Amino acid sequence: MKGPPLPEVRYATVTQMLEATARTELGLTFVDAAEREMFLPWAEVHRRAQRTAAGLRRLGVAEGERVAILLPTSPGFMDAFFGTLLAGAVPVPLYPPVRLGRLEEYHRSTARMLEVTGAAVVLTELKVKLLLGASVEAARPRLGCRTVEEVSRGEEALAVSVRPEALGLIQFSSGSTVDPKPVALTHAALLAQVAALEAASPLPPGTPPVGVSWLPLYHDMGLIGCLLTALYYPGNLVLIPPEVFLARPALWLRAVSRHKGFISPAPNFAYGLCLKRVKDEELKGVELSWWKHALNGAEPVSLETLRRFVERFERYGFSPGALRPVYGLSEASLAVTFPPGGRGPRSLGVDAGVLAREGRAVEGARTLVSVGSPVAGFEVEVRDALGHVLPERQVGRVFVRGPSVMAEYYGDAEATARVLGADGWLDTGDLGFEADGELYLAGRAKDLVIIRGANHAPQSFEECLQGVEGVRVGCAVALGFTPEGSEDEALLLLAERAGPEAEDAAVEERIRAAVVAGTGVRPHTVRMLVPGTLPRTSSGKLRRGEALRRFLAGELRPPKKVGAVGLAVEMARSALAFVRSEQE
Repeated sequence: MKGPPLPEVRYATVTQMLEATARTELGLTFVDAAEREMFLPWAEVHRRAQRTAAGLRRLGVAEGERVAILLPTSPGFMDAFFGTLLAGAVPVPLYPPVRLGRLEEYHRSTARMLEVTGAAVVLTELKVKLLLGASVEAARPRLGCRTVEEVSRGEEALAVSVRPEALGLIQFSSGSTVDPKPVALTHAALLAQVAALEAASPLPPGTPPVGVSWLPLYHDMGLIGCLLTALYYPGNLVLIPPEVFLARPALWLRAVSRHKGFISPAPNFAYGLCLKRVKDEELKGVELSWWKHALNGAEPVSLETLRRFVERFERYGFSPGALRPVYGLSEASLAVTFPPGGRGPRSLGVDAGVLAREGRAVEGARTLVSVGSPVAGFEVEVRDALGHVLPERQVGRVFVRGPSVMAEYYGDAEATARVLGADGWLDTGDLGFEADGELYLAGRAKDLVIIRGANHAPQSFEECLQGVEGVRVGCAVALGFTPEGSEDEALLLLAERAGPEAEDAAVEERIRAAVVAGTGVRPHTVRMLVPGTLPRTSSGKLRRGEALRRFLAGELRPPKKVGAVGLAVEMARSALAFVRSEQE
């Protein structure tokens, strides 16, 4: 499959784009938990970033050096991110610490990311800096850990010109099957991506476009798909901190209504959270007819969740055609495939057994959702184990090629060579098939559960749990394991409970019945867990491999007894983990 040609890209570098957009009256609006708003014009973003750039140069940051950024959604993040670029350096956005109960794990992960990128300095804020000691001490960046406020002092301004081929960002892959890898993206790749995104979601007529986002800025969907795209259109962007969205998801819908947002993306769980947590009284006067592009990506898409979202919010003007399940990955900068705008989701019913045993998509009861066709400049192929392109409706590995594919995994030629060919084709590690010119995903190659010779995507089991009472939505993993005393792989299900521990036995039986009814496979072991137990990546995706390792090591214990208050605290911590100030 081949997308349309990439339109002419208007800028050569991100800094050139910022300079141009700073000449408009557009900008960013920050929304807090009380729905107070602060407007920051792009011109002020540019001015403040120039001061931060000068401060980085005074500190000793050289062109091309990496600057780690650990900041929440705030004007300070803009100072650090764009200031790093204007200094000719490379920003490395990382997630700030949120889960105080797992700081040791956080420090190990953060120290590793600082080390592999060779970050010269860490930019943060005071309250985060106080929690970063162990990470910084282990990695020992050359210029230490500094607050943006101290670096930005002074009235000097700096703006370094860089080449389009220079690195403009290092973002870490989600790490759902392996440790997160440092994805190195050039300015040219970033600009090609936002140009493709603009072509996939054309501007509305009349007033400047408005985007609304609660997504973390250290994640490609929030940073590239929202922030950089708003710069490119150019348009206004409304930003809600992810932790604020998680506490009050209605604020997302209210902001879309208040600002007449025409585009706002989110992972599938966010649409489900709105169904569960948004009350009718919170939607008084809300009008969602402006929302033309409700993108759904970053995790498997549930057609049932989308159907219920439309059913609930259509009365507020939301259009079914606005829903757009999409596909992308960090190594491609972000987007790879989009469905046509205004059409709404397209689904296909397949036989789960035939799909698992033979890798063929024939008519059946399991519903898969199309993620569309390649965006401008991209090509997609589905290949077998020998690298041959497969015919339609045959499952294989998804390969992509396009102008925004990464330059490399930073400093790791061996890992780069495993996924990126000399011809520019990237092995995504995802499984899928083509049908009628569109891509359908069937899972991750490394996550396959092999039962009696049949290859099952874990999602085929996990989807069965979506409606099971007593299971937290989106908080279950299906894994293949070999039980003690057996030679055959069996099905293991780990699920976080949504009710009291006393009901676990009944919930486990409901899980078994739902999985048998949906797939014909009976789980060998079902384990209920305390909310927040399952390991996730920095972007909130479930880490199935790590969950299996912990289970086999005896580290995932049955839930301890907690009262109602304790359960609420655990669920709140888990929710914050789902987007780690934000979300794997």
